[in-house]
This record gives sequence, C-alpha cells and structure tokens, in this order.
Amino acid sequence: MATERRRGEVLIRAIHEAVVAEVVEAGLGQLTMEGIARRAATAKTVLYRRWSTPFELLIDALGEAYPVEVPTPAADDLRADLITALTLLTKWMATPAATAVLAITSERERYPELAETLWDKVFDPRGGTFTTTVLRWYASRGRLDPARLTPITTQIGEALVFKLAIDNARIPSADELAAIVDEALLPALGF
Repeated sequence: MATERRRGEVLIRAIHEAVVAEVVEAGLGQLTMEGIARRAATAKTVLYRRWSTPFELLIDALGEAYPVEVPTPAADDLRADLITALTLLTKWMATPAATAVLAITSERERYPELAETLWDKVFDPRGGTFTTTVLRWYASRGRLDPARLTPITTQIGEALVFKLAIDNARIPSADELAAIVDEALLPALGF
C-alpha cells in the first residue's frame, strides 16, 4: 500500500515539527535543510520552495507555535486574565518550541541576527510578553492607567515565572502564578 502524499497544512505542520525537533536534538549549529527534510520525510526541494534557509524555516515554525493570550472581551477581571496569561506561558514552556527559543536566546552571541529576527517576527508582533496583550487591552478600555505599562511592569510576570522555574527546576504551580499576580504584578500596576 502506497503512502498518501502530504500537502498543505499537514505537510507544513510536519515540517514545522521537524525543524523544532532538529534544533532540540542537534542544536542550532547543526541545523540543515537536509536534516529537517529527512526528519519531516519530505524532499529538500519542498523546503526550498518556501524557505531559503533553515533559520527562516525555524522562525516560521516558532511563530506558528507561539501562543497569544486573549483577554476577556469585557475587560472585567484583570487578575484572572493575568493568571490565564501566565498559565499560557507555563504551558508553552513545556513545549519543544520553547526549548528551541531557549537555544536561540542562549546562543544570542553566536547568532545575533537569528535572535533579533525571533523578537521582530515572533515576540513583538504577538505583544512582546505574555501579559502585555492583557495589559494593553485593559488600558485601552480605561480599566488600567496606560502610564503604568512600562518596560518593567510588562515583564514582571514573565520574569518571576522564569526565576521560579530556574530556582525550583520546575514550572511554577497555579498557586505560585496567582502569587506572582497578587503580590507583584497587580501592586506594580497600582492595584
């Protein structure tokens, strides 16, 4: 029985999974179109039709895998929306895509253009941090003073999640996420 040829989104998803897996297992320095094609069980020419370099393909895959928080339309529960945003972050931290992002940020000195592209094409278009979209939404609805949205306040939540993860060698718990919001983020925002 012949295998069915993958096309469209099914093929793109397989290629995206392959490039992320290749970075996780082989590292950025060993990332090649040949390795990605082999892992995705497709021809190298298929990759080159859409992406010119393995890094371009990697950024595309990370952009697709990077979640964006969606605040409640009514903007009526900032605490819950911030906890939800940080929960989304912790779920993403457990994915291969997050491991690939860590590889890029860890090797920023070696691959500065790749790190810059990660911010320009993945993080910045999606709000920058996991809480920024929520904070901007509440500010636009008059529920939060826009002057409180500084480079520090928009990073407090993520910074504390990463700090706890590093210190405890595990993803922060739901109680810890609530404490980050209640004890650090909301007070910094004037609540």
